[in-house]
Amino acid sequence: MMLIGNDLRVLVATQPIDFRAGINRLVSLISQSLGGDPYGGQLYVFRSKRNDRLKAIRFDGTGVVLATKWLETGRFHWPAVRDGVMTLSGPQYAALLSGLDWTRLPIPMVRKPTITG
Repeated sequence: MMLIGNDLRVLVATQPIDFRAGINRLVSLISQSLGGDPYGGQLYVFRSKRNDRLKAIRFDGTGVVLATKWLETGRFHWPAVRDGVMTLSGPQYAALLSGLDWTRLPIPMVRKPTITG
Protein backbone atom coordinates (compact mmCIF):
# COMPACT_ATOMS: atom_id res chain seq x y z
CA MET A 1 0.00 0.00 0.00
CA MET A 2 1.22 3.52 -0.75
CA LEU A 3 -0.01 5.92 1.90
CA ILE A 4 0.25 9.61 1.09
CA GLY A 5 1.24 11.73 4.06
CA ASN A 6 2.63 15.22 4.50
CA ASP A 7 6.06 13.79 5.22
CA LEU A 8 6.22 11.52 2.16
CA ARG A 9 9.03 12.50 -0.19
CA VAL A 10 7.83 12.19 -3.78
CA LEU A 11 10.35 12.33 -6.60
CA VAL A 12 8.99 12.80 -10.12
CA ALA A 13 11.16 11.76 -13.06
CA THR A 14 10.53 14.51 -15.57
CA GLN A 15 11.58 12.51 -18.65
CA PRO A 16 8.93 10.14 -20.08
CA ILE A 17 9.77 6.43 -19.87
CA ASP A 18 8.94 3.40 -21.97
CA PHE A 19 5.71 2.43 -20.24
CA ARG A 20 6.40 -1.29 -20.74
CA ALA A 21 9.03 -1.03 -17.96
CA GLY A 22 8.37 -3.20 -14.93
CA ILE A 23 9.68 -3.18 -11.36
CA ASN A 24 13.22 -4.33 -12.19
CA ARG A 25 13.68 -1.77 -14.95
CA LEU A 26 12.29 1.07 -12.82
CA VAL A 27 14.55 0.14 -9.87
CA SER A 28 17.47 0.23 -12.30
CA LEU A 29 16.42 3.64 -13.63
CA ILE A 30 16.16 5.03 -10.11
CA SER A 31 19.65 3.91 -9.10
CA GLN A 32 21.52 4.40 -12.38
CA SER A 33 19.84 7.24 -14.29
CA LEU A 34 18.36 9.27 -11.44
CA GLY A 35 21.11 8.61 -8.88
CA GLY A 36 18.53 7.73 -6.21
CA ASP A 37 18.12 4.96 -3.67
CA PRO A 38 15.22 2.72 -4.75
CA TYR A 39 15.12 1.19 -1.26
CA GLY A 40 15.15 4.45 0.71
CA GLY A 41 11.39 4.75 1.19
CA GLN A 42 10.80 7.62 -1.20
CA LEU A 43 8.04 7.41 -3.78
CA TYR A 44 9.26 7.64 -7.37
CA VAL A 45 6.78 8.68 -10.05
CA PHE A 46 7.29 8.07 -13.76
CA ARG A 47 5.33 9.48 -16.67
CA SER A 48 4.58 7.95 -20.03
CA LYS A 49 4.78 9.77 -23.34
CA ARG A 50 1.02 10.16 -23.06
CA ASN A 51 -0.15 12.69 -20.47
CA ASP A 52 -2.79 10.40 -18.98
CA ARG A 53 -0.61 7.62 -17.48
CA LEU A 54 1.78 7.27 -14.57
CA LYS A 55 3.67 4.62 -12.65
CA ALA A 56 4.65 5.01 -9.01
CA ILE A 57 7.16 2.77 -7.25
CA ARG A 58 8.20 2.58 -3.60
CA PHE A 59 9.99 0.21 -1.25
CA ASP A 60 7.76 -0.10 1.83
CA GLY A 61 10.19 -1.99 4.07
CA THR A 62 9.01 -5.46 3.06
CA GLY A 63 9.08 -5.23 -0.73
CA VAL A 64 8.77 -3.03 -3.79
CA VAL A 65 5.27 -1.78 -4.65
CA LEU A 66 4.42 -0.70 -8.19
CA ALA A 67 1.19 1.15 -8.99
CA THR A 68 -0.05 2.24 -12.40
CA LYS A 69 -2.79 4.76 -13.08
CA TRP A 70 -4.49 5.69 -16.35
CA LEU A 71 -6.95 8.57 -16.33
CA GLU A 72 -10.23 7.84 -18.11
CA THR A 73 -10.66 11.50 -19.04
CA GLY A 74 -8.33 14.46 -18.80
CA ARG A 75 -4.61 14.41 -18.24
CA PHE A 76 -2.03 14.64 -15.50
CA HIS A 77 -0.42 18.05 -14.96
CA TRP A 78 3.24 17.17 -15.37
CA PRO A 79 6.24 19.40 -14.76
CA ALA A 80 8.23 20.52 -17.80
CA VAL A 81 10.26 17.78 -19.51
CA ARG A 82 13.92 18.08 -18.52
CA ASP A 83 16.63 15.84 -17.09
CA GLY A 84 16.52 14.61 -13.52
CA VAL A 85 13.79 14.64 -10.92
CA MET A 86 11.72 17.19 -9.07
CA THR A 87 10.32 16.86 -5.56
CA LEU A 88 6.64 17.10 -4.66
CA SER A 89 5.01 17.14 -1.24
CA GLY A 90 2.46 14.50 -0.28
CA PRO A 91 -0.50 16.85 -0.90
CA GLN A 92 0.93 17.93 -4.27
CA TYR A 93 1.27 14.27 -5.27
CA ALA A 94 -2.32 13.59 -4.19
CA ALA A 95 -3.46 16.44 -6.46
CA LEU A 96 -1.32 15.13 -9.35
CA LEU A 97 -2.72 11.64 -8.86
CA SER A 98 -6.26 13.02 -9.02
CA GLY A 99 -5.57 14.85 -12.28
CA LEU A 100 -5.64 18.25 -10.57
CA ASP A 101 -3.18 21.09 -11.12
CA TRP A 102 -0.78 20.53 -8.22
CA THR A 103 1.12 23.76 -8.95
CA ARG A 104 -1.75 25.75 -7.41
CA LEU A 105 -1.20 24.25 -3.96
CA PRO A 106 0.78 26.38 -1.53
CA ILE A 107 4.13 25.01 -0.47
CA PRO A 108 4.26 25.17 3.34
CA MET A 109 7.42 26.54 4.89
CA VAL A 110 8.97 24.05 7.26
CA ARG A 111 10.98 25.71 9.98
CA LYS A 112 13.35 23.98 12.31
CA PRO A 113 12.71 24.59 15.98
CA THR A 114 15.07 26.98 17.69
CA ILE A 115 16.81 26.02 20.88
CA THR A 116 16.35 28.52 23.67
CA GLY A 117 17.80 28.49 27.07
